[in-house]
Parts: sequence; structure tokens; C-alpha cells
Amino acid sequence: MVTEEKIDISIPDDTKVSIEEYVVKISGPKGELQREFVYPGVKITKTDSKVVVDTEVVGRAQNAIVGTFVSHIKNMILGVTKGFEYKLKIVYAHFPIQVKVEGNTLSIGNFLGERKPRKAKIIPNVDVQVANDEIFVRGIDKELVAQTAANIEQATRIKKRDSRVFQDGIYIVGWSQWTK
Repeated sequence: MVTEEKIDISIPDDTKVSIEEYVVKISGPKGELQREFVYPGVKITKTDSKVVVDTEVVGRAQNAIVGTFVSHIKNMILGVTKGFEYKLKIVYAHFPIQVKVEGNTLSIGNFLGERKPRKAKIIPNVDVQVANDEIFVRGIDKELVAQTAANIEQATRIKKRDSRVFQDGIYIVGWSQWTK
């Protein structure tokens, strides 16, 4: 038997949370995030120092949605207090790869000796920094930071060649909370 699901999320002192209808706004020292959470029978309320995600309908789907909403809200709180960082490694054996940030794209030149540079989209509100053979992708929205890192990794995907021989590319090697 599944029981009613109710989960409390504590709000840090340096973070402000406001809830208007289905939109949750969270602001902290690093910035502000907002997201709409809509699902039948699931409601989000705010008490003095907690956000409460609650469901009226007892069922597996509602409990799963409550857990998903709680994870998203925790990531939003973590993002506005500490932020997120992905670290990517530039690997090459054949031709030296030249990487530079140009506006909202990352230009990857001389990849496998190609004349035309490959491009990777940098999503707005995400900071990308290139340092020697490492790329740092930072921001407060976990999904946008992860998507930008994935865009960069996918831009150097090799097709129609033996992947055991051609291991050149840019690869995600880790992620963490960004605290600077």
C-alpha cells in the first residue's frame, strides 16, 4: 500500500524562495532561478524555513513526481548557493586541437586535421573557460550547464573511423559544485 507523500526541503539562510501558483522562484548569492512545477494532485507550499512538496492523491505516479520535484528544487537551491561546474579534457594524438570561445559558441579548430572548425553551442547564462587542455563549464542551472558540456562533447564525436585508433576529442571527466 502506498501512503501519502510529503517531503520537506529546508531553505538555507542566504536563500529566498517565493511560490506563485505553480512557479517556484529561488534567489541566492549566485543568482536567481525559476521553474514551473505542474502535476495534478501535487502541490508545493512554503512555510517559514521550508518548502513542502505534498500530494493529495495516493499512487505510485504521484509519489514519483513528488520525488522529482524535490530533486529539482534541491538542485535549484544548490545552484543559487554554490553553482555547478563540469570539467572537460581535450585529448588528441594526431593533430593539436585549438579551442576558443567566440560569443555563444565554442570553436574547435584543427580537429583530426579538418579545415573547417567544428562548433558547439553555449547556452545563455553558462560560463565556458578554456585553460590549456581543460575546459570548465560553470553556471547556476544544472540542466543548462550539463547540456552545454554535452554539446561540447558531442561536437567532437567521431564517425566512420575506428574508435580504438582515433580517440581524439573533448570528454567530460567530472562535475562538482562550483564554490568560487
